Amino acid sequence: MTATATANPIFAQIENDINNNDIVLYMKGTKQFPQCGFSATVVQVLNTLGVEYKDINVLADGAIREGIKQYANWPTIPQLYIKGEFIGGCDIVREMYEAGELQALLK
Repeated sequence: MTATATANPIFAQIENDINNNDIVLYMKGTKQFPQCGFSATVVQVLNTLGVEYKDINVLADGAIREGIKQYANWPTIPQLYIKGEFIGGCDIVREMYEAGELQALLK
C-alpha cells in the first residue's frame, strides 16, 4: 500500500480492487448496463476478448468517481487497469485492441 493510500481511504479501496483483480474497469454504469458510450465501448472490447473483469460503477459512489481520477491523474471515465497497471480510457483501449496490443497484454 502506498503512503497516499494510507492517508486516503478511497485510494486504499482503489488499490485493494486493483491489486486483487487482474482486470478492473472503472466505468459509468455496469458491464450489464453501461451508462455512457465510452464505457460501453470498453465493455464491448473486453467482452469480445472473452476476459473476466471487475466492473466498478463510478455513478454509484461520488467519492470513487472523483478518487479514481485523482488516483490515476486521468480526468475521464472509463479507466482500465490490467494486472495493477493503468492502461487508459476508451480511445487508448480501442487503439490497443485494434493494434493487437491489448490481446498480447492479456495473454
